[in-house]
Amino acid sequence: MSTASAIQVAGLEKSYKDLHVLRGVDFEVERGSIFALLGSNGAGKTTVVRILSTLLRADAGTAAIGGFDVAAQSQKVRETISLTGQFAAVDEILSGRENLVLIAQLRHLPDPGRIADDLLARFSLTEAGGRKVATYSGGMRRRLDIAMSLIGNPPVIFLDEPTTGLDPAARIEVWDAVKELARGGTTVLLTTQYLEEAEQLADRIAILHKGRIIVNGTLGELKQLLPPAQVEYVEKQPSLEDVFFALTGEEDAAEPGDAETGSATTRKEGR
Repeated sequence: MSTASAIQVAGLEKSYKDLHVLRGVDFEVERGSIFALLGSNGAGKTTVVRILSTLLRADAGTAAIGGFDVAAQSQKVRETISLTGQFAAVDEILSGRENLVLIAQLRHLPDPGRIADDLLARFSLTEAGGRKVATYSGGMRRRLDIAMSLIGNPPVIFLDEPTTGLDPAARIEVWDAVKELARGGTTVLLTTQYLEEAEQLADRIAILHKGRIIVNGTLGELKQLLPPAQVEYVEKQPSLEDVFFALTGEEDAAEPGDAETGSATTRKEGR
């Protein structure tokens, strides 16, 4: 596997009795990139994250984070990563700044106050830093949660469905925070079931379906998997949603006439 990779996964398998959740998962994530693991509920996304974050043992296969084997060097892996789950793990009684200071103190870092202030500024929370988290919006809580995950400067961060339950405005706030992570050099593995989220954020996208990676590439590469669109009125390029449903077979691709312009479009294959 490439030495440039921050995350390396090969042949990962996991079963619960007769339920085969992962059936040989392979992928790599380059350092400083955003990698989206895209799939429906039950596809196995969270299981992959739990294995990579040392919370669960795989039945077969190998995985490494920053060159450290997940099974054999679990302590080194934990020192390398941070994990943000599907729901913000913040203390609502404390202020935003107090949450950050507390985590910095628990990690025995020098000058917790400075660390907290720097992260509040980085995630546009300075003005709200003195308020109790109970008064925060969903997007603000999630941004604070991500900021807390960065204390100690972990080179790799896992975001497991980070915008679950958020409204559209809050989702955009979180997207901006994730983009900020990558600009700062952090490697991000993002799991999501939202096609638009993967399309907006990821450098590479892997579609996990029934325990296997069925395709892995850039957005442009995935779009090329579908036949070129032949348009009668308005050109409509295939979206990530078209690629996802065509490959998984879970739903038909978008019906003709649903382009944002409202004009009728027709895809004709085999011509």
